[in-house]
Amino acid sequence: MAADALDSSAAHPALGDSAFLRACRREAVPHTPVWYMRQAGRSLPEYLRIREGVPMLEACARPELIVEITLQPVRRYGVDAAIFFSDIMVPLRAIGVDLDIKPGVGPVIADPIRDAAGLDVLRELTPDDVSYVTEAVRGLVGELGGTPLIGFAGAPFTLASYLIEGGPSKNHDLTKALMYGRPDLWAALMERLTEITIAFLRVQVAAGASAVQLFDSWVGALAPEDYRASILPYSRRIFAALEPLGVPRIHFGVGTGELLGLMGEAGADVVGVDWRVPLDEAARRVGPGKALQGNLDPAVLYAPWETVERRARDVLARGRAADGHVFNLGHGVQPSTDPDVLKRLTDLVHETSAQ
Repeated sequence: MAADALDSSAAHPALGDSAFLRACRREAVPHTPVWYMRQAGRSLPEYLRIREGVPMLEACARPELIVEITLQPVRRYGVDAAIFFSDIMVPLRAIGVDLDIKPGVGPVIADPIRDAAGLDVLRELTPDDVSYVTEAVRGLVGELGGTPLIGFAGAPFTLASYLIEGGPSKNHDLTKALMYGRPDLWAALMERLTEITIAFLRVQVAAGASAVQLFDSWVGALAPEDYRASILPYSRRIFAALEPLGVPRIHFGVGTGELLGLMGEAGADVVGVDWRVPLDEAARRVGPGKALQGNLDPAVLYAPWETVERRARDVLARGRAADGHVFNLGHGVQPSTDPDVLKRLTDLVHETSAQ
């Protein structure tokens, strides 16, 4: 770990022996650990109350709100890890990119990047740019005690898609066209986003995050050969830069069934799997030496409990094919999900998998 980092394992000895960190390290666990993507908010009434009238990016810059929102699902569900409340666009906003997160739409970029001149806005990210992140992570480490905190960042391809398209995109046509037709510009863009991502994750680990997750949410839009040529080198650089920090590294994308083997080569300790590929098959595709995370379909949570239970038990059974397993959804918690179902699911995972 970096010399200036807060050694959260030393401050909280239980952290290093937590079920979540043990599973990430492919060690024996007392039960399968569980946390949920987007668990910090969206479906919780207490989250909706505290966020009322507060825009997303403002909430992500207020340490007291970050701490409270991150803690809410830990209190309610009893999950094995907390995920830092933030947004993948935070580091871009912090360096001066003119963007907003519009309710019901998502990130919107005022001046999309489609030529070399557009790269000028992507300057280096420094810890001072995101001092509120450092303050919030340090506060959370103190509040969480023996519960690990997961830091996160958006991966370069996913960030690039928003920057090029100007907002959310179904097919990522402009992004892929630039990647195919302007490899020089693509490389320059990815280089800058890679360094920004590394810097943002380092800030979180230095402040005390016990693990990190790289969200490459939209990289499933690419064919394997394009991923290998145009994405994999940057993912590898990110995970290699984080290796000396000594925290588990998780790699997640949506629709990445055909990319799982390549994602396994990127250098993360844990590969996240969405709901489209069963975990036993995912273990075969990723190969040995990696833990897996996932992968209950979030839509299952709207079904009768008998269905939720049957599907969750199936995920747990298939997860035993992996060298380590962290139970999660195959993507984020949907806003209208009943929080009581998530609590019940958490208890089921713990009880069913207990040694």
